[in-house]
Amino acid sequence: MRFYPLEKLINLHDNYSRQFKIDHLQLLLLQRDGQLYLIEANCPHRAHPLDSASIAGNTIECPLHQYRFNLADGRLLQHTEEPCRALKVWDIAYEGVEVGVMLGREFDR
Repeated sequence: MRFYPLEKLINLHDNYSRQFKIDHLQLLLLQRDGQLYLIEANCPHRAHPLDSASIAGNTIECPLHQYRFNLADGRLLQHTEEPCRALKVWDIAYEGVEVGVMLGREFDR
């Protein structure tokens, strides 16, 4: 496992949202109500970007087809068309003054 830094802690605040690319992974780092979330940046249904998604509590809603996911564990809460897989989420890692993610060589999570 290797630490990949994403952001300095001093830059984080509520309503923070920023997309990151690590090799083939597109990640979205969010902070809402003091809680950090690291999720895949595109909806698993049709790969629509989630950077403009609606967030209420710990639920994110894709603006394209209104699929809703739990931010904490990625579980699909509601769908309007065909079902899709859960949203991928990663645990936040801290190293010094930075927040990031721990990834294996394969990025298989």
